[in-house]
Parts: sequence; C-alpha cells; structure tokens
Amino acid sequence: MGAEIPKQYLPLCGRPVIEHTLRRLASVEGIGGIVVAVGENDSWWPRLQMGLVKPLISVTGGAERCHSVLNALDELKRRGEEGWVLVHDAARPCVRVADIERLISAVEGRTTGGLLGTPVSDTVKRTDGRGEVLSTVDREDLWRAFTPQMFPLGPLYRALGDAVARGERVTDEASAMELAGHAPLMVEGHADNIKITRPADLAMAEFFLRQQERESCG
Repeated sequence: MGAEIPKQYLPLCGRPVIEHTLRRLASVEGIGGIVVAVGENDSWWPRLQMGLVKPLISVTGGAERCHSVLNALDELKRRGEEGWVLVHDAARPCVRVADIERLISAVEGRTTGGLLGTPVSDTVKRTDGRGEVLSTVDREDLWRAFTPQMFPLGPLYRALGDAVARGERVTDEASAMELAGHAPLMVEGHADNIKITRPADLAMAEFFLRQQERESCG
C-alpha cells in the first residue's frame, strides 16, 4: 500500500477499514461473536473503540494467514466453542450482509462448508517468468474466491493443522479443506466484495460503500 500504517487501519469513509469490516460481521444475526487475529507488535488495534453489539476477542496472529486462523480457532476451542466458523479478511470492508446470510443458509448442513466468490468473466492468460503468454486458460467453471469462508470448526482446525504440519502452502481455508478431501460449495456473492491491496482499492472501496448506502436508502 505504500502507507505508514497497516492497510486495515487506513481511513475509509471516516472510519478505519477494519471497523467497517467488523461492523458488517457484527450485524449478521447468525454470528455470535468475533475473534480478530492481531499482529504481535500491532499498536493500532488497542486504540480502536467500536462498541460492537457482539463479543469481540483478540488473539495474537502468526507468520502467515493459516497460522493466524489456527490461533483464532485454538482460542475458540479453549473456550469450548463448537459448530461453525466464518473466516473473513479484515481488508474486505464491503462484504454485504445479505451475501454472508446467503452463505450461511447455503452451507449449513453441509459438512464440507463453502465460501463466497464470483465466476471469472475475464479472459485468463498463463505466462512464463518473463511475462510472455504461454496459453489462454479456459475460464468455464473458474471462480474468484472471496471471504467469508464457512466451515465446521473441528474439520477446519484439523485440515489447517495437517496442511501446516506437511508444509503445504494454503492461501485460504478452502484450500486446506480441499487437501483434506472435502469439496467446499461455491456460493455466488457480489463482485464489490473487494480486498484492499493497492492504494487505488481504497477509492474503489469508498465508491462501493457509498453505492451500497444509496441502495439501502432507496
């Protein structure tokens, strides 16, 4: 991002990015509480005062996403929690509550879980190390994977733990479940559920948030 502070704390429509994200999650009726994995030397998190209506717990994050998620799941297991968990990126503040509810409804009762995403609509190219095109990839049945991703706590904990123990590179929770032999369900969501990664994404996220606000008022 080229910013002096982590992207999840950058201002967006008058609030830190992560506050938008957490407020969206907390407004979903089916979510009972939220666990946030925070970097060990994160000095920005303690400054936030959000007053959420749902319980909010923080745990120390890990070196990679998978380690942070495992730490959060560890905390839930320590507290005796069972059932389902949703894993979401802090830098996805535009996720729609209706999409989260659609995901919950679609995957409850499926032991394999599922995740939000959208079908790939662009032409996809495979290149070599020099950036030269090797081939055009058939985009039929290809999806862009988003979050939240929803799975039963126990199977996800085991799948992530096994993947980490084997040194497997898993970039999301669905990857770990796939390696464990599960077939997560893809649930179509809105394309405005973007992940803030580059400076231009902040302006795009602001546009989407204001657009969603107009829709809700209309």
